[in-house]
Formats: sequence, C-alpha cells, structure tokens
Amino acid sequence: MDNKEDFEFEGDFLPDIITLTDEEGEEHVFELVDTLEKGEDTYVALMTCTENPEDLLDEDLNLVIMKIVEEDGEEILEAIEDDDEFDEISEIFIDRLSDLYEFEENMDIE
Repeated sequence: MDNKEDFEFEGDFLPDIITLTDEEGEEHVFELVDTLEKGEDTYVALMTCTENPEDLLDEDLNLVIMKIVEEDGEEILEAIEDDDEFDEISEIFIDRLSDLYEFEENMDIE
C-alpha cells in the first residue's frame, strides 16, 4: 500500500500518497494535503490515508506536519523539533485547511 496504484479513484485525480515508517518500523500511509513555503523552508501537511473514504468516519484523523530538508542531495521529511516553529507552522496549516477539514481541539497534530 505504498504507491498510487493500490488506490482506486474516480476521474483523473490521484492524490500524493506518502508512506512513513515510525521508530518501531511500522508503516503509516498518508495523503499530502498541503505544502507551505516560508522563507527558505518548505513544510508539508499529511493526513491519515485509507483506501475506503468511509473508514475516515470511524477512525481518528491525524494531521502530521513535517519539514522538507535536503540530505546528501535528496529531499527527506523531518520532524519539526523547535516548538515555536511547529506551533507557527501548524497554525498556518490549520487555517489553510479548515475549509476542507473539521479540526477538533483534541485532534492529533504531530
């Protein structure tokens, strides 16, 4: 489930699907929902992804915000370690995405 061919969508639209591996080696599938450039930095907002959109009604959504950094000539996603930077960027993403998604105060934002 780590590529676009595993998902069936109507029409020409195929979302950007990203598979992340956590510290325990478990894979999690996300959809890239927004990209933000601020100064020289680029950030991405990822949302929990599932093959069946109806499953999203039964499970908690996770919004994951990460920074794109260049390492050895390749772009990789990295957690935002600075709390002030994370708070600022997550607030911008929530404002931008609030028209498309309902965010609850207890929603997980990582």
